[in-house]
Amino acid sequence: MGIGVYATKSLGVGGGIRQYPEDFMVEEVLVDGSKAEINYARQAKPEVLGSSQKRNRYLLCVMIKRNWDTFLAVKAVAQRLGVNSNRVQIAGIKDARAVTAQYVTIEGVSAEELQGICVKDLKVHPIGYFHSKLSSYFLLGNNFHVTVRAISHSKSTIEKRIAKTIEELKAIGGTPNFFGHQRFGTARPITHLVGKAMVQGNFRKAAMIFLAKPSNHEHPESREARRQLQATQDFKQALKIFPRKLYYERLMLKHLIEKSEDFVGAFKTLPIKLRRLFPQAYQAYLFNKFLSRRIETGFPLNRAEVGDYVVNVEISGLPMLKMNRIVSAEERAEINKAIKDGRMYLAIPLVGFNQHLSRGLQGEIERQILEEEEISPEKFKIEAIPEISLRGGLRTVTAPMKDFTLNEVSKDSANPSKRKAKVSFTLHRGSYATVLLRELMKPRDPLKAGF
Repeated sequence: MGIGVYATKSLGVGGGIRQYPEDFMVEEVLVDGSKAEINYARQAKPEVLGSSQKRNRYLLCVMIKRNWDTFLAVKAVAQRLGVNSNRVQIAGIKDARAVTAQYVTIEGVSAEELQGICVKDLKVHPIGYFHSKLSSYFLLGNNFHVTVRAISHSKSTIEKRIAKTIEELKAIGGTPNFFGHQRFGTARPITHLVGKAMVQGNFRKAAMIFLAKPSNHEHPESREARRQLQATQDFKQALKIFPRKLYYERLMLKHLIEKSEDFVGAFKTLPIKLRRLFPQAYQAYLFNKFLSRRIETGFPLNRAEVGDYVVNVEISGLPMLKMNRIVSAEERAEINKAIKDGRMYLAIPLVGFNQHLSRGLQGEIERQILEEEEISPEKFKIEAIPEISLRGGLRTVTAPMKDFTLNEVSKDSANPSKRKAKVSFTLHRGSYATVLLRELMKPRDPLKAGF
């Protein structure tokens, strides 16, 4: 997935996450400071984002889910209301193997209509009406409450190692802003490989990776079906044996039975969000490689070199990615003071057909990796499926970490003779809690550790 290094040198505590959904709790925070609470109180303030009790086009709600994929939860709510899923809008995607609370808007529905909804492990509480649909524009970040279980060390060792890691992270300006494991597919991390083949224009290869590349960590029935397709290349036979739960694969197979060489058409049977996910995952993989190589080379994450990109910072602390510039020798000292004061962030390109690479030493790293990958930024203009083309952009190299607290270290009743540590922290939107937890835990096997 392109993550080749740790940003900290301290020893990890080991252990695992997500043994139970309640071990990973996420509460969404909006730009006005409103927090969607898992322990929802009926007296929740109706003035979230300026909403009111006066009837308006969009009903603002808190959606609380346990062990639900965000998109499937949205679909379930829409079905119960008898409306199209497009009328249920979210600000951000939340973890599936978790308990999460987030805001949603539902277009053209009253609070009374929502009362009758009953879905297992899924609740939606109306809090008021809002003038527009929800989007990532309104999202500040997420508050995490995580229990790390099955730790073998003593209480004092756990406390010391976590404190040391957090001290190191604060010294470099926050958590390294890698894209986390879930960006690539946790049990079958192939999303970026499909994306790379698409960017290279090889849609046959992309399709066969998506359909037929098995993983030892997926369900045996799915794994065997993929292996058979890999061996036979027989789409008609594959459709007979692919499990019903592989819904998107089956959509593509149905198309390929009719048009066996139309791999572009097969991808067009997928929802646009899923289609775009493939090149976006490859873009994320390249970013992770750029950032890993920067750390390996010894370049700082909290100080700009000549040729680096920097971006301004909003009052909220969010980066203003479109307000960016490349650091010159003359400005370097002034810019590094701004970074130190929290008024600027260092950034690295997300490769795309409209995004220039960094200059200087960081630019050399980026060009070297693109040469190794045999990819150029122009390739992200995907003419066969223009709607998945990527213009590119910037992403900060660190993610500010707010209010980190080690709340408790105690015996782990679920894992006899082991201990558990409960931590809480807040990250800005687009940043991954698993990346911070990876630094704290230093897992030998990320998948086994729950990542």
